[in-house]
Amino acid sequence: MQKTALELQIQTLPDSPGVYQYYDKEGKILYVGKAKNLKKRVSSYFNKIHDTAKTNVLVKKIVTIKHIVVPTETDALLLENNLIKTLQPRYNINLKDDKSYPWICIKKEPFSRIFSTRRMVKDGSEYFGPYTSFKTVNTILELIKELYPLRTCNYDLTDSNIESGKFKVCLEYHIGNCKGPCEGYESLEEYQKQVNAIREILKGNFKDSLKDFKKLMMQLAQDMHFEEAQKIKEKIEVLENYQSRSTIVNPKITNIDVFSIVSDESAAYVNFLQISHGSIIRSHTLEIKKKLAETDEELLELAIVELRERFQLLSKEVIVPFAVDLGENIKVTVPQLGDKKQILDLSIRNAKFYRIEQLKQLQIVDPDRHTNRIMAQMQKDLRLPVEPRHIECFDNSNIQGTNPVSACVVFKDGKPSKKDYRHFNIKTVEGPNDFASMEEVVYRRYKRLLDEKQSLPQLIIIDGGKGQLSSALKSIDDLGLRGKISIIGIAKRLEELFYPGDSVPLYLDKKSETLKVIQQLRNEAHRFGITHHRDKRSKAALNSSIESIPGIGEKTMLTLIQHFKSVKRLKLATEKEISDVVGVSKAKKITDFYKTIMP
Repeated sequence: MQKTALELQIQTLPDSPGVYQYYDKEGKILYVGKAKNLKKRVSSYFNKIHDTAKTNVLVKKIVTIKHIVVPTETDALLLENNLIKTLQPRYNINLKDDKSYPWICIKKEPFSRIFSTRRMVKDGSEYFGPYTSFKTVNTILELIKELYPLRTCNYDLTDSNIESGKFKVCLEYHIGNCKGPCEGYESLEEYQKQVNAIREILKGNFKDSLKDFKKLMMQLAQDMHFEEAQKIKEKIEVLENYQSRSTIVNPKITNIDVFSIVSDESAAYVNFLQISHGSIIRSHTLEIKKKLAETDEELLELAIVELRERFQLLSKEVIVPFAVDLGENIKVTVPQLGDKKQILDLSIRNAKFYRIEQLKQLQIVDPDRHTNRIMAQMQKDLRLPVEPRHIECFDNSNIQGTNPVSACVVFKDGKPSKKDYRHFNIKTVEGPNDFASMEEVVYRRYKRLLDEKQSLPQLIIIDGGKGQLSSALKSIDDLGLRGKISIIGIAKRLEELFYPGDSVPLYLDKKSETLKVIQQLRNEAHRFGITHHRDKRSKAALNSSIESIPGIGEKTMLTLIQHFKSVKRLKLATEKEISDVVGVSKAKKITDFYKTIMP
């Protein structure tokens, strides 16, 4: 049955934290919600009848689902708050008021005060947050107070005021919560060191502060103040789990647009985040179908102009992953680290997720088109004369030369064709010789395909470097197949691809689908080969052990091999278990043998 567009959207949502938005057929926003797992949460709306009529009406109206992926659940909560306030969706009730989340402020003044606030005043003070609960804020402020004695008064502590003796120390000084900067008992330099340490805590860099806490805890324990030490321990645990500033809201970044691009052979995906007053208020991803070999720079410039016009964006600064030309009136920032880089990374992440969802939807609706795209990509990446619809990969397995075997796995249209997999026992090679083994199995494989007039692969992959590739090439030459089949070797360590007659390896992009298919082939060949090798080794060990038991012949030996699989299992089996397989008298001989000869 053909899936609807809405079902496809739901099926391809990511299992990540984020915010989802429901739109009706006219493109009006209906509802904004947050989720720890986007796919599970959105699916829950559509797989049951809801208790309230209002929710059932909402579900019937949904035509389009949009979403924004974020790093954590806390970020999702904050972003949901921003979007509800900005978009005012019809079915959202909560968070429509002007309630704002708490921040921690380091006041710009001599001997800075540190306190919580819901209001941001642009006077040069530093603000950290926002935090989703006052409990977290109070815990952090308590931790700071415990470790760093700071003033709580609102005196204007200028040098002249302190020198003139205008202020007197208060109770906080006498009980040890303040060191008395108002009377000059603490220098501004010493006080500032404490403020710098607190700033690091609020940024999440609290390694040094943790050391101080632990030192204080140990000292309290040594002095037999166990209750106080336990309280410090609990605060250390809270501090260790404390999540630093959110990426979603940042007071230092105001009225900026963020653009990022992710592209493949056929299309590019441009994500746009709009930042207003330090908050993300809009996210949109645009898909651009490629016509010619357009560069990412050209596509991003085109998309930025289109999106700024469509959403009537007037910001004077844009954040992008690389330099673009947008004229003289717009400042272009390419961040390398810090808060702006975090927001750019979030945009890139959303573009990647959107691309994955589009590919998944394509795979469901038109699997042939998906396969054709991957085959075309592999032909281009690997510089092949034809698409590699039929690929075979070889891998050798032996341990110190024992029981050497080789495996051949077959992929057709980029997927495993397990009925075509083949094992090879090495016949002509003595000892551990990977090169000679590879030469033998490649020759045997394609000699048989030629004799039986079966179709040959378009690509052979040899798991190994230049040596194994050269050995395989000898067999290809002997069979007269050079030029008829493409052949490459893949070295394990750096994923280097070697071609015949070329000493310089090819390196593919680590994220490319071509490399993923090749790695899947190589891993499957390794798994298939090692499984056969283990079976063969176990049987060889079982054979040698059973052959030495007096009165046990070849037929009995084969029966035991098929049933017990290993010597260890046979040795651990009871006489009754063995007699059920080979009879009472033979079972007694076997158990007696293991009791006396091999205890």
